[in-house]
Amino acid sequence: MKSIAVIDDDIYIGNLLEEVLKKENYQVLRAYSGTEAVMLLSQKQPDLVLLDLMLPGLIGEEVLKQVKGIPVIIVSAKSDVCDKVKLLQNGAVDYITKPFDMDELLARISVQFRQNRFEDKKDKLAFADIKMDTDTYEVCVKENIVHLTKTEFAILKLLMQNSKQVITKSILLDKISEDTPDCMESSLKVHISNLRKKLRDAGGRDVIESVWGIGFKLID
Repeated sequence: MKSIAVIDDDIYIGNLLEEVLKKENYQVLRAYSGTEAVMLLSQKQPDLVLLDLMLPGLIGEEVLKQVKGIPVIIVSAKSDVCDKVKLLQNGAVDYITKPFDMDELLARISVQFRQNRFEDKKDKLAFADIKMDTDTYEVCVKENIVHLTKTEFAILKLLMQNSKQVITKSILLDKISEDTPDCMESSLKVHISNLRKKLRDAGGRDVIESVWGIGFKLID
């Protein structure tokens, strides 16, 4: 089931969107402020984000800058062409103006998911019993779904993309910063430990090895 994050402080619009999206068999996540949205996206990996701009706390434009690897459709009352162009240039995949037609919004959502399906083959990674889909953000170990945080997913993705070599701590921090800017050297050990435990619980063995003084690698 595809999941969609609805980020809007207007409770009426948010409730309406949630009701309609659930009828279309989408899972719905909610956030009511920019700050809450950033927290949500650091813990969950929705397949698509519907983002309002005029949010309390952190405005939508700032939230957009922190969304990596997830298509974002702006849903806003702002109708200025310059605003639309700027947001599309800054990472949004689409823009729809409030008030909007629900069928049109559903069609735009469907287009994004249809486009993503064309990239499925190159977005799948595998190592030993681990399978990762970087498009849907799904990770399975021996057919068991493993729920990872945004940072854990970014770490595992980099290790799987470079499964035949040791990844140094500095390279790891540099590369995953594109997907998860909140990971620092002081917290990396904790993220690795949590990732190890989740993979071990699902597969029955350790798959991440610490190479003393250098970094980390996957072991088969």
